[in-house]
Amino acid sequence: MPLRGRPDELAARLRAGAGVLSALPGTRVCAGLSGALSGAGALKGGVEEAGHARRLAEARGGGVVTSDEIYTHALLLATVPGDVRRSFAGRLLSPLLDYDRRHQSELVRTLGVFLDCAGSWNSCAEQLHVHVNTVRYRVRRIEELTGRNLSTMADRVDFFLALRDTGTPR
Repeated sequence: MPLRGRPDELAARLRAGAGVLSALPGTRVCAGLSGALSGAGALKGGVEEAGHARRLAEARGGGVVTSDEIYTHALLLATVPGDVRRSFAGRLLSPLLDYDRRHQSELVRTLGVFLDCAGSWNSCAEQLHVHVNTVRYRVRRIEELTGRNLSTMADRVDFFLALRDTGTPR
């Protein structure tokens, strides 16, 4: 039976069905939904798009992912083997995690908030409820421990991806 309706309606129906099936013991549903297609020529692209969406659903632990959701860094991460992602995140974040554990500090949390605030010292300090000099000190400590420079986009992107992939609390 062909599924009909607007893509958002179809996704909602699929999510509801996946929720019911996922409630069964030992069952995990991973589904990908391409954008609307018109004509046979679009079929190949639609199949590829749905495949990417399904892989992202699998990387998230199940569910339904639409084509609207795949054009982000999450799709790129989903195509990298899990052990490679974990190794990348571990290498980058382990000095900070170790330091936080030894000193009951919040370098990892500060890093996440700092990145979420697009590098704004004041916004980060406000969200963390600390003085801006505390944020400056913590960022400097993060840079010392990791050998990275948070004023460069490349290092910010690396940290962003490492934090997102590991689900490290922030």
